[in-house]
Amino acid sequence: MTLAFYSHADCRAHFMGRGHPECPERLDAISDHLIATGLIDSLDMREAPLASASQLERAHAAAHVREMQAAIEPLRVSGEHCQIDPDTSAGPGTWTAALRAAGAAVAATDAVIDKEAETAFCAVRPPGHHATRDAAMGFCFFNNVCVAARHALDVRGLARVAIVDFDVHHGNGTEDIIAGDDRVLMASFFQHPLYPYSGAVPKGTNMVNVPVPPYARGAQVREAIEAMWLPRLEAFQPQMIFISAGFDAHREDELGQLGLVEGDYEWITRQLVALAQRHAGGRIVSCLEGGYNLSALARSVAAHLRVLAGL
Repeated sequence: MTLAFYSHADCRAHFMGRGHPECPERLDAISDHLIATGLIDSLDMREAPLASASQLERAHAAAHVREMQAAIEPLRVSGEHCQIDPDTSAGPGTWTAALRAAGAAVAATDAVIDKEAETAFCAVRPPGHHATRDAAMGFCFFNNVCVAARHALDVRGLARVAIVDFDVHHGNGTEDIIAGDDRVLMASFFQHPLYPYSGAVPKGTNMVNVPVPPYARGAQVREAIEAMWLPRLEAFQPQMIFISAGFDAHREDELGQLGLVEGDYEWITRQLVALAQRHAGGRIVSCLEGGYNLSALARSVAAHLRVLAGL
């Protein structure tokens, strides 16, 4: 299978301060591992374009897009930083990085729908799944996966898409944006309780939320996916699958307390590829979310990509 791999140097220019876990080195760790293992030779490498305001506004309120632009874009010239929430700040490289991250997801969607690639992965930052319709939070400014999913629905004419989120943190922003949109089925698991302390009670019937207790390991997560995700996804028959690919449920990642390993991410990805082949012509777009232990992140992304690329 052809796997389009979207990234951009601008995504490394977003910097939230020394010691912040969501750091530019995350993308370096991924690219270094892909080069060292030779996996990079099997990928169709592409540069992420900039998202437009109209693309962002399919998932976000226009006022939110304007507010973010007014707060963040001037930092490119001033060289200053501004605090968005206690965990999230913006600097000179943030505005362009955020547009590249969302733009990558849209471009990947078009490439897969147009059959330029069978699957796509967006190695981008900042991540997106905590960004709500009206607010930035939790390291996230714009919801990359929701921007892409709405592009597939509203611009490319698909009728049903699934969003699957396996980050250790609940994708509260994604749920906020697509709750009640019957064109979208969201399936996720997440450690509970854990930031942002949401998800235990779904906001809509188009949600399959699976809270997982701390210290659960891969076998427990796999059982929950087989029992709760897969039947709903099969019945929904999505025409495309979007993945919020967070790798911070790995047992080596200190931002959560779950016990997944690379083999679990490989298994999850295989279930989604099989589902996509049955119902969606194989179409999958995956976007990087969390994952903060650099070695575990790089190894887990590689396991994910091997399956998406059919290797």
